Amino acid sequence: MSSKHVIIVIISHLFTKFLKTFLLLISFILHKADSGYNNNSIGTSIFQRPYHYDQIVSSLQKLPLEGSLSLSNNDAVASDFGNIYHFPPLAVLNPVSVSDISRAIKHVMELSEPGLKVAARGHGHSLQGQSQAEGGIVINMESLAEKTAAVVVVNNGEFVPYVDVSAGELWINILHETLKHGLAPKSWTDYLHLTVGGTLSNAGISGQAFRHGPQINNVFQLEVVTGKGEVVTCSETRNTELYYSVLGGLGQFGIITRARISLEAAPKMVKWIRMLYSEFSMFARDQEHLISLENTFDYIEGFVIINRTGILNNWRSSFNPRDPLQASQFISDGRTFYCLEVAKYFNPDESQFMNQIVENLLSELSYIPWTLFQSEVSYVQFLDRVHVSEKQLRSKGLWEVPHPWLNLLIPRTHIHHFAQEVFGNILKDTSNGPILIYPVNQTRWNRKTSLVTPEEDIFYLVAFLSSAMPLARGSESLEHILTQNKRILEFCTNAKLGVKQYLPHYTTQEEWKAHFGSKWEAFVQRKTAYDPLALLAPGQRIFQKALSTSC
Repeated sequence: MSSKHVIIVIISHLFTKFLKTFLLLISFILHKADSGYNNNSIGTSIFQRPYHYDQIVSSLQKLPLEGSLSLSNNDAVASDFGNIYHFPPLAVLNPVSVSDISRAIKHVMELSEPGLKVAARGHGHSLQGQSQAEGGIVINMESLAEKTAAVVVVNNGEFVPYVDVSAGELWINILHETLKHGLAPKSWTDYLHLTVGGTLSNAGISGQAFRHGPQINNVFQLEVVTGKGEVVTCSETRNTELYYSVLGGLGQFGIITRARISLEAAPKMVKWIRMLYSEFSMFARDQEHLISLENTFDYIEGFVIINRTGILNNWRSSFNPRDPLQASQFISDGRTFYCLEVAKYFNPDESQFMNQIVENLLSELSYIPWTLFQSEVSYVQFLDRVHVSEKQLRSKGLWEVPHPWLNLLIPRTHIHHFAQEVFGNILKDTSNGPILIYPVNQTRWNRKTSLVTPEEDIFYLVAFLSSAMPLARGSESLEHILTQNKRILEFCTNAKLGVKQYLPHYTTQEEWKAHFGSKWEAFVQRKTAYDPLALLAPGQRIFQKALSTSC
């Protein structure tokens, strides 16, 4: 054989090997794409059908529902705002009535099929797959929402206003409806495009919580479908145990279907103010001082700013500086600052009196004088402020990215130690999103609910609202942020700070026992009473099996 022929044979052989490798690679990529694989996900699953899948599906299709049951094209409910876990359900129920939910749960109980669970999904804003049900049934609670006007009543001659709403309704819609009556709920979350049932199953905390407590403290009555499929009305005086169980209960005891929410007279305007501190001790002292006063701001929050360029210039689009010249010369690069954010509600005819109160309050604070910025906006503009940021992020394709958020409740006595380590060492160079930090006064909170908080009267909410960039490496990657979160949690544990997670996420029951502490036994008893087969909210990963075999 000539050398020419040898070369041709070798080239042919190499090309064949390359082609096989290429085809294998393409096959692998297609398999991953078909599996729902995501480079930014840490929890992804392909639904494995049970051996009698057809019988289960057939029985579900025969249910006498007023709404509909979707068995395909359910990818949207296999994800959530966190965009980290992706678990496809068997079916999605779009209920029209509470009876639809009750029938579905009772049917799942009768089937007694291991792994067939039920999860209620509101606006899909959960972070760790809590609203997902792998191979189970997801109930689309927004399908239950009623587009009707708020109902406001007066009892016994006293003005005691409230609104009755579907648990699938968004808070932003409730705001607009109640404002037609000159009223509004007392306590909010920072983001209003969430469902009532979703926030009441957790707590619902924002800058009004120091005065009114969380949203779960401002509910008169609930309608709940338990894990047995029973429809129960409950309140502080009726079916009390269930009422306190589901408030902050992480969806473990029942699905909230209606709520009666306390209202107050709504203001028309808001004085919105921001100011900076360079020392955490002074920042925390002023925050605690403000929440201790009877006549104070109506909203008090704060956030941490790490190594950000042009902070004050960025504020100019929404706020006016008190000292424009000094503010323009302020340098923030390479430094950590603490922003106190406050708001005072008022009506136009009260403007002069409101400004006097604000000036008196500001005179008692120790912020950097030329960093004071303020604005006057409508009440709706203020409450819906985060939605503006959402629209901006969506336009840039940066909303539907992984959100490995970490929310902590930290006792007041340990907040300085926490700040020194976390903001001084772990996050000293940069952050991957806003970091909220503000104190609340627990004496205004109801301790009978399922919500777990630190033991001290005053504790801080610290929320790391991080975003991971798609396909990013290094400090902007999901892996880096998760590692960072782990470092923060390990520090809290090793330093014995008595920290509790808000919107908690654990993977073992032992971790959940530690989280609930002295409340664990009561939590299990409530689960046994209202959801003995552990059908509800499997995405929380608290109870994996029926209570008779797991506890």
